Amino acid sequence: MKSIKKIIVKGFVLLTLVGVSCNENTFLDEPNPNALTEASFWKTESHFNSALTSVYGALQYRSVSGSELVQEFVMSDLAGTEAWYRPFPFRNLTYTNGQNHLSEKWQELYVGIFRANTILTQLQTVDEDILDETTKTEIEAQARFLRAFFYFQLVHTYGGAMIHDEVAQSLEELSKELSSTADVNAQIIIPDLEFAMSNLPETWESTAAGRATWGAATSLLGKVYLYDEQWPQAASLFKEVIDSGIYSLTRNIEDNFTHFNEFNEESIFEVNYSFDLNPGNSGFAEDDTSIGGAGAESTTLSTEVGHIQYGAFNTVLASYNLHEMLVNDEVDPNNSINDGNLESRRMNYTIAPRNGEGDWYLAPFSEAKATWGGGQSAYVKKHSNWYHMDGEPVRGRSGINFRHIRYADVLLMYAEAVINANGDFATAISYVDMVRSRAGVVTLQQYMDMNGGMFPQLHVSKQVHGDQPMVTANAQTVLTHIQRVERAIELCFEGHRYKDLVRWGIVKEVFDDLRADEIWRETNLDITGQGVAPLFISGRVRPDFSQSSQNYKPEEHNYFPIPSGEVLNNPNFNN
Repeated sequence: MKSIKKIIVKGFVLLTLVGVSCNENTFLDEPNPNALTEASFWKTESHFNSALTSVYGALQYRSVSGSELVQEFVMSDLAGTEAWYRPFPFRNLTYTNGQNHLSEKWQELYVGIFRANTILTQLQTVDEDILDETTKTEIEAQARFLRAFFYFQLVHTYGGAMIHDEVAQSLEELSKELSSTADVNAQIIIPDLEFAMSNLPETWESTAAGRATWGAATSLLGKVYLYDEQWPQAASLFKEVIDSGIYSLTRNIEDNFTHFNEFNEESIFEVNYSFDLNPGNSGFAEDDTSIGGAGAESTTLSTEVGHIQYGAFNTVLASYNLHEMLVNDEVDPNNSINDGNLESRRMNYTIAPRNGEGDWYLAPFSEAKATWGGGQSAYVKKHSNWYHMDGEPVRGRSGINFRHIRYADVLLMYAEAVINANGDFATAISYVDMVRSRAGVVTLQQYMDMNGGMFPQLHVSKQVHGDQPMVTANAQTVLTHIQRVERAIELCFEGHRYKDLVRWGIVKEVFDDLRADEIWRETNLDITGQGVAPLFISGRVRPDFSQSSQNYKPEEHNYFPIPSGEVLNNPNFNN
């Protein structure tokens, strides 16, 4: 089976053609004898694989795995932005259903669903002399996994979806009512993932790296049950992945954030990007901005998060809360992962503070071009090319893959599930500590051994409150640690955080806490000169939560509104 590294254009174009076939205003009546048509396609195994590759290609869309995700990064407690940047309405929760990101993400996810449905429809009638049963099942399992993935993104971004389980044959069939998450789960996501689990391999050959696997399907199904608060089912599925022995934490955490060692032992599902493929295309112009386009094969995410004085825009900024939690991510000097570093490896590869350790864009922090005034305390490293280039690539062409599911995420989801299933916080601690130990920091068990069964509330600001209260380990305190600390600093800027806050029901609580911290800093910090350790804020205190803490209403902001175009054009839309 071919690698999915390169989008196979003819399959891509065919599926796009089918998608616009309802347009009655054609400007050419004569058929092009050189063009692919539905009648001339679907005739070989290669055709089906080309079409399948185009479904994987939809994962590369900017709002699915690329640069437009910055709009959602800034909605959480981990990031801020400035008023002159595009994500600002999302930081303040003042976006509307006419916002481009809302409509683009909706369209891009449905393009992926349409492409998957096209293949699944053709598989129903394909002759066995074209596809044998094994190959047919293999293709169906991948298409159904991808369809489930796109629907999962839809329902947990918009609070529901229009169910399309086959290719629409008329405009009337395209106009569906909005179905609930429960209905989409029952009718599409769960059956698709169960089929995928039963029929996908555990691994693929190296030339097919990036294809969906049993582990990806099992992990995503566990996540479906986790979000639905069906804790025993979620825990059981995550434990299957853990016990399979297929996955493990990388020794070096940075292997999950760079283009080196991609598809490693921690990777469960990641989206492929390349520095080199389609080199003539600019990521800005061709990064799948045109629905159905073949794309640049590169991502512009690094240009969004990288620093402005290194050829990027730094539209996403580390929140003071994230910065301080990483500063206080106390290094364990006896952990062999550490090599004389004073900061955790997790911090080194996540943010760039003023007094950072090591190099940034191939130069020591003391020689950095970056200015640190205006309230900025730390910039984002994750997804940027600081580790191997002296500036972000020209034309917005980055090849760093986007990881949607990795093993550390599964360990933390399992820890959360077992606490909620039966209150087993001791087991949860052991899995949380696997993640902490790999980061080279003091584990919860080490804190407890030193403090009579207690550990610090690491999400509480030492700068604001003077210390971090010690709490006795129990189901609630360990769950709070997972929610406020571990998932936050391990998985920041990987697309999970705002969805996590929403499903836990703690958005308002967290935003209010961080707004209170901002007010304290505005009143008490000397922000002249170099600022005060450990954040060294100078010039002003950036008001990341001044509006969002006031504006947040769960019924309005837990999910994006359905895009205005869908509301206006779908006569069956109900909300």
